[in-house]
Amino acid sequence: MTDTVNSQITDSITQSNTNVLGGSPAQSMGLVYQTMAHSISLAMQNAVATQSAMQQINVAVVSTTCKKIVELA
Repeated sequence: MTDTVNSQITDSITQSNTNVLGGSPAQSMGLVYQTMAHSISLAMQNAVATQSAMQQINVAVVSTTCKKIVELA
């Protein structure tokens, strides 16, 4: 077995490694942006749910207040 390696093989491996190392930062930032977008969407979903719950409480308070006003009259 010889110790020499075909230069086309080493060039191919080098190009593959360069491609992986060159694309890693872009993939990492893409993952960061997706994670941030998901976190913001969950925060917005929680805000909408909280606003809906507060609206239900508001309706209950207004109806109770109206009932008490009608009972006074």
